[in-house]
Amino acid sequence: MSTQHPSSTAAAATHPAHGIARLQKTLVMWQVIMIGLAYIQPMTLLDTFGMVSRDSIQHVPTAYMFALAAVLLTSISYGHMIRKYPSSGSAYTYVQKSIHPNAGFMVGWSSLLDYLLSPMVNILLARIYLTDMFPEVNHWVWIIGLTMLMVAINLRGIRFVANFNSLIVFLQILIIGIFTFLIYEKLAAGQNALGSIDGQTADGLWSFSPFWSEKTEVGALITGATILCFSFTGFDSLSSLAEETKDTKKTLPRAMFLTALISGLLFIFCTYFLQLFFPGDPSQYFKLVDETQPEILLLVGGALFQSVVLSFAIVTVLASGIAAHAGVSRLMYVMGRDGVLPKRFFGHISPKGYTPSYNIWLAGVVCLSAGFLSLEFVVALISFGALTAFSFVNLSVISSYGFRDGRLKRPKDVWQFFVLPLLGFASIGALWLEVEETSLKAGISWAAVGLIYLGWLTKGFRRAAPQLHEEDFER
Repeated sequence: MSTQHPSSTAAAATHPAHGIARLQKTLVMWQVIMIGLAYIQPMTLLDTFGMVSRDSIQHVPTAYMFALAAVLLTSISYGHMIRKYPSSGSAYTYVQKSIHPNAGFMVGWSSLLDYLLSPMVNILLARIYLTDMFPEVNHWVWIIGLTMLMVAINLRGIRFVANFNSLIVFLQILIIGIFTFLIYEKLAAGQNALGSIDGQTADGLWSFSPFWSEKTEVGALITGATILCFSFTGFDSLSSLAEETKDTKKTLPRAMFLTALISGLLFIFCTYFLQLFFPGDPSQYFKLVDETQPEILLLVGGALFQSVVLSFAIVTVLASGIAAHAGVSRLMYVMGRDGVLPKRFFGHISPKGYTPSYNIWLAGVVCLSAGFLSLEFVVALISFGALTAFSFVNLSVISSYGFRDGRLKRPKDVWQFFVLPLLGFASIGALWLEVEETSLKAGISWAAVGLIYLGWLTKGFRRAAPQLHEEDFER
């Protein structure tokens, strides 16, 4: 018999055939977008600015434009696949159904590298901020305390996560607006981070140099864009909410595209002024080029502004971590439900909160490794997982719609189901060419472990990895 969550009028929370707890459809468009923006965390642009400015040779806005173009094309492909397979398995399910179950497992396994480490990045960032504010406090206090808080909020359910994140996103955008205005005022007064600018006037604010100059190198821009893929990973995680979103096939594709577009435009606008204010090699402004937010806030707004924003930044990274935590727990749930991960543990849904509670706790345990790893290393690993998922989702559209369904007879279909996903795949391929060696080695090592496990799961690849049929997850 079906049962309903007492606080929701959503669809049945139990599997109609087996009477077990399932995820509930409760989210609407604006809630999904807010979860995505919270995951992306707009203020992360201050954390990555130093490393991307270094790698792109001081053209951060253009690096964001490269990354945004690739992400928008890929978001269209995600939209096509969500309409066909409205599962919380995201890229794992799309590749499984469109190409091969074994390929789907490997993509899902690689995506776990992205999804599992994303919550931990936010704990890492919070540790950086809090250690800067309270250097005398042992960093493990912050890591353990914030991890437990993330776990507790996610156990409350996805609607609570959405409502909590909405307020945080609004305040983030307000702070970014104030921050950008402070930079504008300094630039208009003829100042940058090094002091006065000879002959600088308000008219000099409008320069093309942050986008392109004699120093520009396309390879360097792509290197920067590869790092910045990390900044957009929230848009794809929304696909893991497919089984908790009302009118999934209409709402999620639009929400994913809008999430990527809004965040991308915000990043480009803010980093334009930021690049003008920090025009040279970032090492001359920052002691730690890979952890720049505290120093940027101090140089732009002073000690009081830095303290206030850093205090709030702890809340923003917590909100992002909560959204990332929700995403990875649902991906592991679908892989457990399919049986490619131990079903009793990973396929469990709590009958109390209707959440994959065991997975939420597991992701919390992984977050504790934030006490041992650097931000740059973790960002590199996340980029590997994200690029793997993005590449194969584009290929899945071509395989599923183009070849399996034979929808390449009309010009419109050729454009939608072949040309656009091919452009998306090519743009992600360009980013692959500039992946850091550390990221590539670690990612390949992780994939090798998954391949060994897949060989054991499939009895030496003599059979396909287990999967559910579409009717088992559609409602």
